[in-house]
Amino acid sequence: MKLEKKAWGTAKTGETVYRYRLSNKRGMSVELCNVGCSILSITVPDRDGVPTDVALAYETCEDYNRNPASFGCVVGRYGNRISGGRFSFAGKTWQLEQNEGRNHLHGASGAYGRRFWPVSEESEDRLTFRLESPDGDGGYPGGLTACVSYSLAEDNALSISYHVTTETEAFCNLTNHCYFNLSGHASGTVMDHEVFIGADAITEVDAESIPTGVLLPVGGTDFDFSVPKAIGRDIDGSHPQLAFGGGYDHNYVLKKTDGVCASARSPKSGIFMEVCTNSPGLQFYTANSLDERKAGKNGAHYGNRSGFCMETQFFPDSVNRPEFPSCAVTKDAPMELCTTFRFSVK
Repeated sequence: MKLEKKAWGTAKTGETVYRYRLSNKRGMSVELCNVGCSILSITVPDRDGVPTDVALAYETCEDYNRNPASFGCVVGRYGNRISGGRFSFAGKTWQLEQNEGRNHLHGASGAYGRRFWPVSEESEDRLTFRLESPDGDGGYPGGLTACVSYSLAEDNALSISYHVTTETEAFCNLTNHCYFNLSGHASGTVMDHEVFIGADAITEVDAESIPTGVLLPVGGTDFDFSVPKAIGRDIDGSHPQLAFGGGYDHNYVLKKTDGVCASARSPKSGIFMEVCTNSPGLQFYTANSLDERKAGKNGAHYGNRSGFCMETQFFPDSVNRPEFPSCAVTKDAPMELCTTFRFSVK
């Protein structure tokens, strides 16, 4: 295992941004930076042993200070949507910034994904980024400390651990917003990728992608990935939920399991990715409106459906839905979440 580090640019707040590279002996490497503790690349061998970068990303540090597509960053304080940006918490009603129509998405202008995260711990196989978020930060109640650790194993597994503490009470929903293309980041459409998701239901949404509270069974529908199938097979089907997101952009209610909850495979490269998590949900997003045709790394043009996200998370708008799993954090009950992406060929 090996860790390399070099200065890469400057954050909006003036700190020096470093580019970090973790690598193992089996040919896998992961590059990260301090802005949003973002993933800049994930390089793994394909079926012929050719190193293949499977993570969409921007070219420069300045791109990450803006990061309109949320490439590879940790989104928060609340990843996904809050209806009307409004909720009740600790006996008080709170109003957040509305940055997607009338709703709040990914922390809005106070997004963690564009913040500078100092590295608090580093070793040859692990990096930990730390962010202090005081009471009222971004309009959210309660101060918290978020630590996000990336670790690389010799079996080509990248694990992301989230440790959140508070001295009072707060809530948050942190997830990584990496876009994957297992054929290679600049390979165009991912519609041929074969995907499995271990879930019996999605959280049904309205036309604004806000959950209705209904857990909608997926069996036998366009949303059924219980048996691996190509993303493109049903993405333009007749299911009314598909029209709201222009494709897949929905939270899957994961089954209770200690094993693999989702997977994806590129038939072109043979690269196979398995996902394990203790989070209750997974937002499957197929980059239905992506249009980063000029800013991609190495001159790549990223268009519509040229990547997919598997964002392990609490359910959208859970702060307004007491029937959903709670994303609350208290002094006596810190948040401990972990997601592992394991790569091989198949």
